[in-house]
Amino acid sequence: MDSGDEQDVPDSQGRKKRYHRHTPRQIQELESMFKVCPHPDEKQRKQLSRDLGLEPRQIKFWFQNRRTQMKAQQERADNCLLRAENDKIRCENIAMREALRNVICPSCGGPPPDDDPYFDEQNLRMENAKLKEELDRVSSLASKYLGRPITQLPPVQPMSISSLDLSVGGYSHPGISPSLDLDLLCQSSSSAFPYPFPASMSELDKPLMVEMATGAMEEVIRVVQTDEPLWVKSGSDGRDILQLETYDRMFQRSARQLRFSDTRVEASRDSALVVMNAVTLVDMFMDASKWGELFPTIVSKARTVEVLAAGMAGSRSGSLVLGVQMYEELQVLSPVVPTRDFCFLRYCQQIEPSVWAVADVSVDFPGDNQLAPSSRSRRLPSGCLIEEMPNGYSKVTWVEHMEIEEKNPIHALFRDLIDGGMAFGAQRWLATLQRMCERFACLNVAGIPARDIGVAPSPDGKRSMMKLAQRMVTNFCANVGASNGHKWTTLSGVNDVGVRVTLHKNTDAGQPNGVVLSAATSIWLPISAERIFSFFKDERTRTQWDVLSNGNTVQEVAHITNGSHPGNCISLLRGLNSGQNTMLILQECCTDASGSVVVYSPVDLPAINIVMSGEDPSYVPILPSGFTILPDGRSAGGYGASSSSNPMGGSAGSLVTVAFQILMSSLPSAKLNLESVMTVNNLIGTTVQQIKAALSCPDV
Repeated sequence: MDSGDEQDVPDSQGRKKRYHRHTPRQIQELESMFKVCPHPDEKQRKQLSRDLGLEPRQIKFWFQNRRTQMKAQQERADNCLLRAENDKIRCENIAMREALRNVICPSCGGPPPDDDPYFDEQNLRMENAKLKEELDRVSSLASKYLGRPITQLPPVQPMSISSLDLSVGGYSHPGISPSLDLDLLCQSSSSAFPYPFPASMSELDKPLMVEMATGAMEEVIRVVQTDEPLWVKSGSDGRDILQLETYDRMFQRSARQLRFSDTRVEASRDSALVVMNAVTLVDMFMDASKWGELFPTIVSKARTVEVLAAGMAGSRSGSLVLGVQMYEELQVLSPVVPTRDFCFLRYCQQIEPSVWAVADVSVDFPGDNQLAPSSRSRRLPSGCLIEEMPNGYSKVTWVEHMEIEEKNPIHALFRDLIDGGMAFGAQRWLATLQRMCERFACLNVAGIPARDIGVAPSPDGKRSMMKLAQRMVTNFCANVGASNGHKWTTLSGVNDVGVRVTLHKNTDAGQPNGVVLSAATSIWLPISAERIFSFFKDERTRTQWDVLSNGNTVQEVAHITNGSHPGNCISLLRGLNSGQNTMLILQECCTDASGSVVVYSPVDLPAINIVMSGEDPSYVPILPSGFTILPDGRSAGGYGASSSSNPMGGSAGSLVTVAFQILMSSLPSAKLNLESVMTVNNLIGTTVQQIKAALSCPDV
């Protein structure tokens, strides 16, 4: 908004005078007054001046700018309405012509006897004249909005009548300010998203994308910074709860415009300090590959669709990226829980010298089948504020706001976790961000911490080992979830979830070539997630669950600290009395307030020596297996990145997913056979039974 930016205003002597941005409180008060009285008199302006600590002249300029902005928004809305009506008339014209062309006489089967081509042509000429008049009106309004004559724009591609919906809907996308009509972008149909975007944004589309992104940015800043009555604290766990009625009133939206009848809204907010400077965080958020690396346990896929604006030189401020930036696929680490996929705009803006805002809002991108969403789920304006803090820290305040339609029912095991908003909420994002920032900080430490033992002869060797472990965890997470790229087949198993199996071909460097069989199952245990994590992490208890160890104990020969929590570490394990002195086990353990992961993979000794020497680990083959441990969501006490209590001890139980990857065949054409099915079914069944027996809950 103009009133929120710095302005150069000439004084009486012609010199430029710098006016600084108003505070959020001042803007909120001014907006409230504007809704009541857009044209305040001198007395009202003086009263506002005293209340807000602003000069009367500043108040006057603010209201002038705000009225100008409202007028411009109204012109844009009128433009959209006229364009939609024009499109509707054009479509009706095409449909009538098709009907006239195909009409036949019921008695003879030929053209109707009263069909007169002359009058038909005259009617079409009159119709075209009306359309041309409407087009001129739209062009005049569009030129005001775009700042140049409409004739300079590329021609609009004709639409196929076969795929055209002749009805015009009133659906309003939440990423756009209330005054902007989306008839230019959407059509009334069963599609969940606005009008399909072309493979590449045209000059006419980009202003609309900018309008959506800036509207989302304004909303995110207000939602992040506003407390009661928009957000209230939950009495049970202290989490922020969005008041939907207050939200609708604040942003002038009705429930019909925001939500479908068969969907539900998930909204959450949390804040935390992370060990990373704000500029680096912003850079990672605006890069799809770095975004995926930052959240490997949440984001199973991420790609940039198109960069609409690169931002200022040396800064991400003003960056506007379509699609995760992006397209992204979000997951819970279990084959039972469907993923959530979004294509969205991501917009970054530096709102103060040390504060950045990142805003997301869903858009549709159906041109690529890989981006087709599986449900009518949308990311409503969401994002975060990143504030630079001393000593390389950043304060991140995160808001997640989604409208969700689950295409398939959630399995009963995970229903509480999903319905409680913990699986995809702001708390999970921030807990993961805190842990990963600590991991990156450890990766960049030049020396070797005192807690690390026998780790590597050099800092380069340590970094190489950490990179190999990161690739192992990323590979595991990408293959254990219910991604759209996986087709899980359910076998008879040890519980009502069953053992799920899927096949995929490996051709990437760093993976064994051939067909890999992934198998997984999920179970519920009436034990805290912290206790289960400690059980899997401890090398002394490994023989109690590791079926493939043949009862041989293991010894930790190397240890790399991976964060402030003692459970976050990378280990090299060597089997004792196994007769295989050339094989070691690389293992990484990760834990935070949202859950835990234990991932391991056998690696031969020559490959480990290469990694220890600091060489590139990209070509070291790994095939990871492991466990994911999540709170079951039945008791949210202690959950959340900002909680000071133990986040693992407050849950009624834990959800454990056991997953294995096995190289079934080196032939790319290999098929799933009965022998492989029986082998993996027995492997997982035995592992689950041993885990239950070791934790004294065999009857669960």
